[in-house]
Amino acid sequence: MEIQKCIKESFSVIGKEGSTEEGLGFIKKLWDDANSHFTEVASLAKKDQNGSILGVWGAMSDFSRSFKPWEDNFTKGLYLAGVEVTDDAQPPQNWVKWTIPGYEYIYVKNENQNTFTEVIDYLSKNNIQLAGAVHDFICPEDGQGYMFFPIRRL
Repeated sequence: MEIQKCIKESFSVIGKEGSTEEGLGFIKKLWDDANSHFTEVASLAKKDQNGSILGVWGAMSDFSRSFKPWEDNFTKGLYLAGVEVTDDAQPPQNWVKWTIPGYEYIYVKNENQNTFTEVIDYLSKNNIQLAGAVHDFICPEDGQGYMFFPIRRL
């Protein structure tokens, strides 16, 4: 597991929101919903100089929507399956917009089902505090998934 660091300023995501209270499989249902209706938000997506989408995010927050880590040992919280947009973008009906604060992150490739636990263990062993909720990122260029662990709020 290769651990990298980066700083990401505040950014906005428009997506489909759900919660752990919806039961097992709720994240897959959110992604299915977001992907099947993507044309509704495609024009809002932030793009690079080549016109490619910059970021697809599985953003997370505690229930207060203050972007704290999920509660009860990371088992209860909110999830937003969506795309990075400009901060002034307005979500269409049935979509939700979150503006995530800026953080310094540790990020890793999401290589297997143990990635989250392995990074939480790494943080603990290195006396690094989690400063907010962890986010999933899917690189639009190659489809590779990453996990972003906020370690310092900007």
